[in-house]
Amino acid sequence: MEDMGALLEESGDIQNIREHEVVEGTVVQVKREEAYVDIGYKQEIAIPKKELANPEPESAEDVVKVGDKIRVYIQSLGGENGGVLSKIKADAEVVWDDLRAIKAHNEDPEVEDLQTVDARINNVVKGGLTATVNGLRGFIPASQMDLHFVKDLSGYIGQTVKALPIEIDSHKRRLVLSRRQLLEREREIKQQEVFSKLHEGDIIKGTVKRILDYGAFIDVGGVDGLAHISDLSWERITKATDVLQVGQEVDVYVKNVDPEAHRISLSIKQTQRDPWLDKAEQFKEGDLLEGKIVKLASFGAFMEIEPGFDGLIPMGELSDRRIDNASDAVAVGDIVKVKVLRIDMKRKRISLSINRARREGANAKFRPYQPKVEVAPAEVKEVESAPAEE
Repeated sequence: MEDMGALLEESGDIQNIREHEVVEGTVVQVKREEAYVDIGYKQEIAIPKKELANPEPESAEDVVKVGDKIRVYIQSLGGENGGVLSKIKADAEVVWDDLRAIKAHNEDPEVEDLQTVDARINNVVKGGLTATVNGLRGFIPASQMDLHFVKDLSGYIGQTVKALPIEIDSHKRRLVLSRRQLLEREREIKQQEVFSKLHEGDIIKGTVKRILDYGAFIDVGGVDGLAHISDLSWERITKATDVLQVGQEVDVYVKNVDPEAHRISLSIKQTQRDPWLDKAEQFKEGDLLEGKIVKLASFGAFMEIEPGFDGLIPMGELSDRRIDNASDAVAVGDIVKVKVLRIDMKRKRISLSINRARREGANAKFRPYQPKVEVAPAEVKEVESAPAEE
């Protein structure tokens, strides 16, 4: 009866061993070409060295030794050799299980830290790249390699990059990876960090990343902010490249922060003193000046006090008589004498008067107008060179 019970117990153990499963076995004998493993079956089963490791070792003894506990994949049972086992496929199944666990972890909405895999890029293929993850072949679509479109993917060959498993099918041996989703998550975390610390009115360091017709994108701690062309310089410029170049480090003033829209408005000129203020400080109310009319408007005329520095003569200060248009009193290009009425440093405005200047009398001294001097290019004369001394 005891013998019968032992047989039944052994038979039960054998029935629990099924094909296409991963089980643990014990190495009982090792030869050059194979290792024999006891998995609780009716006999030990040999594993050829090509199924022990990839690439195939010179000897099975290089991989396992007697007494080792190893996991093996049961490809089949029965036959003359007792069955066919593979340690390589068992290792692969463990990797597939790990990948599924990583994917499930990352899909949990409450998870903050994503788990990644190391993917070694092998080749460029149609639609993307092939990669190896712990011995498994994976695929990274071109659209999932970077945050922006990459025309030539060959530069990634040989690199090992962090990626996320996004599609797993171990039966079809299909593994799809994404580097872009990881980069997007990292960018989002970085944005949240930057937006939490950034406030309107801050002056910080930034690096020019891109220059466009309407301004420049400037990296401020991993997030790009936009400085409109009108905020690049106090002087009038026609293109951003007049004052900036890619890679240049600059001080920027934070004009506005919008965390919802992920937008940051920046200004370079507001980190610098307005040259207008420096020029305005050279004058005071009551000064008598000469200047040139540069523009007419419905409310008066603008006079250039000095190059790049204008003041306004209101309509009522252009003439002693009533006029309907500024052109009834002055014309663009006229040199006129004025008196400084008001200097508003906050609004950056200077009010002038021709009428008040006329009342100063003939002996009044006016600061002369000094127009910008255009320097003509030096005349180049061809000079016959003297013969060289021998």
